[in-house]
Amino acid sequence: MQKSFSLRSAIVTTGVLATLAMVGCTTTGNTQGKGSMPDSRAELESQSTAALNRLYSAMPGTRELVAKSKGVLVCPAVIGGSFVIGAEHGKCVLRSNGTSRGYYSTTAASVGWQAGGQSKAVIYVFNTQDTYNKFLNSDGWSVGADATVAVGKAGANGSVDTATANAPISSYVLTNTGLEAGVSVQGSKISKIKM
Repeated sequence: MQKSFSLRSAIVTTGVLATLAMVGCTTTGNTQGKGSMPDSRAELESQSTAALNRLYSAMPGTRELVAKSKGVLVCPAVIGGSFVIGAEHGKCVLRSNGTSRGYYSTTAASVGWQAGGQSKAVIYVFNTQDTYNKFLNSDGWSVGADATVAVGKAGANGSVDTATANAPISSYVLTNTGLEAGVSVQGSKISKIKM
């Protein structure tokens, strides 16, 4: 009896802790809409501008990289939660030459030992016309299947490294603590939406 009570207690305790972890999840801060999913086009635009400004502050050279890119997809509040099986979802805006060109959603799933929740900003920079056109002309786009995306990295001087700047597509992930180094976005599914 004691053994099953301990197992039951462990399961209940784990469930409670997982719930608390998800309730007290990490957010991307005030500049990212307090980690909340944008409800309107104006809110998505505002949160996307704030996410780009945070990227520019976190890694020198990204402002210039985005300015000369063919397009940038900004997902300012990708919200995820997990307890063994994880899922994340967010809304994005595609910009080219400073103008919004369309709205998208991003979704990803994962399986493994994990528990908790988080909100993050994910930014994709399309550095070549070919990759930008393929993205624009797709009905749905999967990172890793439809395109290889380089994880944005800093060089020795803290600025964007040469490999990142020369990659057809590069990605950057921001949390409330700043730029996350080496975070893969493989498996993310991006689809066009109406807003």
